[in-house]
Amino acid sequence: MSHTPVPPQRRANARRMRKAMTDAELKLWNELRAHRLMGLGFRRQLPIAGYIVDFACPTHRLIVEVDGSQHGLTENSSYDNARTQRLQLDGWTVLRFWNDDILKDIDNVCSHIIRTIGKDLP
Repeated sequence: MSHTPVPPQRRANARRMRKAMTDAELKLWNELRAHRLMGLGFRRQLPIAGYIVDFACPTHRLIVEVDGSQHGLTENSSYDNARTQRLQLDGWTVLRFWNDDILKDIDNVCSHIIRTIGKDLP
């Protein structure tokens, strides 16, 4: 995996975000961490292609983003789309889930992740 440099400010931001997760991020992380989801290895706040992604499963090149309501704003949505396209160019699959989906239906979120990764399993 080639590494695009991550600016020091963005890297510091990732460290801060690892310590102050949202309720939805924490709930999802409790399902993903320590290989709890079908033995898959996920990392959180991982630098990829100059961005910091919420969660990544490097083995399957899967990124999971947790979006709050601010991501629905046009300017943020445009940024998210450009970011997703850049990550996809590097061969990553990007899944996005709204906070409410994670908080209210974590089982379906986890099932979707497993189905997506299942397409890549040998």
